[in-house]
Amino acid sequence: MSTDPRRFLYRPDGLDPDAALRLTADALKGCDDGELYLQYTASESFGFDDGRLKTADFNTQAGFGLRGVSGETTAFAQANELSEGAIRRAAETMAVLDPSRAQRPGPPRRTNAKLYTDADPLSLIPFAKKVALCQQIDAAARARDPRVAQVSVMLAGSWSVIDIVRPDGFVAHDVRPLVRLNVQIVVEQNGRRETGYHGLGGRYLYDDLFDEATWNRAIDIALAQALVNLDSVAAPAGEMTVVLGPGWPGVLLHEAVGHGLEGDFNRKGTSAFSGRLGERVAAPGVTVIDDGAIGARRGSLTIDDEGTPTQRNVLIEDGILKSYIQDRLNARLMGVAPTGNGRRENFSYAPMPRMTNTFMLGGKDDPGEILARAKNGIYAKSFGGGQVDITSGKFVFSCTEAYRIENGRLGAPIKGATLIGDGPTVLTKVAAIGDDLALDEGIGICGKGGQSVPAGVGLPTLLVEGLTVGGTAA
Repeated sequence: MSTDPRRFLYRPDGLDPDAALRLTADALKGCDDGELYLQYTASESFGFDDGRLKTADFNTQAGFGLRGVSGETTAFAQANELSEGAIRRAAETMAVLDPSRAQRPGPPRRTNAKLYTDADPLSLIPFAKKVALCQQIDAAARARDPRVAQVSVMLAGSWSVIDIVRPDGFVAHDVRPLVRLNVQIVVEQNGRRETGYHGLGGRYLYDDLFDEATWNRAIDIALAQALVNLDSVAAPAGEMTVVLGPGWPGVLLHEAVGHGLEGDFNRKGTSAFSGRLGERVAAPGVTVIDDGAIGARRGSLTIDDEGTPTQRNVLIEDGILKSYIQDRLNARLMGVAPTGNGRRENFSYAPMPRMTNTFMLGGKDDPGEILARAKNGIYAKSFGGGQVDITSGKFVFSCTEAYRIENGRLGAPIKGATLIGDGPTVLTKVAAIGDDLALDEGIGICGKGGQSVPAGVGLPTLLVEGLTVGGTAA
């Protein structure tokens, strides 16, 4: 039996590569751009809660999305069936396009890069061993501290085989693994309950997650956060100095700034950053990167979902806005090159410009000195949910672990703190940038236009002067 992953896309009784090329050329004849996107995905998840396995899910999905583009108009059809007949029926949707003005750009460039393994993580480790890992983590967490009241463990993985077929004969392939481990711990003391959480993952195999040091560290971080929150006091409110910790707090950068730099919002003039290329949008020293070509990272892709190789894109350099994130459609309409950021949740959706791994480069400041310089304010170590309005750039973020800063040192932990501001302004208030850039550990999920995709974030320790903090202190 063939071990080629593409056997899941092409079968003698369904679809073969030559037919895919022929059908795509016929369907998209005269279009400015477009592609046939073929995908097979297998995914699984295990949920261990209250000391026992609560859920175990496994599913496979295969299908295609056929997209044609003419000017600014997109025609799209999809089906969960890989067959010539289904693609012919989908091609009828392309009749709504006007082929008379076709100005087809060239195909994406080729890449020899490979950022992750082709191996299927789901099939390499037996079902029983995955369940046993969840059980082992649960038992180890409960043994850590008598105050542990509840432990929840989630282990998940997926494996996706993709072909992107263009009407000009260009075909790109990718095989994408993705794994994740979440540990959530609830502690109780004197009738008070608090929660701590840690997650990690990326485009690699389960082996890393099964390493004893790795999952023990996840327990330690989740438990420490929960115990810290047991001692937390109500958060203050008002405008104050905020220090953001390294790593996962970069999610604030992702929401407050990253979405506003995506090409579609800027082409339509609906972003707070529209028309501002070459202008100062941040304090000196602030450099923001989107890089989908970092090996094994959660937000990385060897090629994007249009076949364009991912790359390192400098969005803001030393405070100056340099570029936007682009897919092929918006790049063509804006007269620039695609940046490898055309992404889709799966074959059921058309691509759009999306972030990959978005982070701010480190500076020269010592993190300890940044804390001392802040004098008084709050230190935000970890965030939960957040939301942003693209047009205004206004955002709201809730802190899951934060502390008072008193006389330049960490004070009491606080609960109920939210950070409120707007992206274009917050970057101008950056007063110090640490030398400790860290990327998150692989838990990011980015939502846009009803689609969710894995994403990465990163940040060094950052001093921001004058952010509004929403708190619960009387």
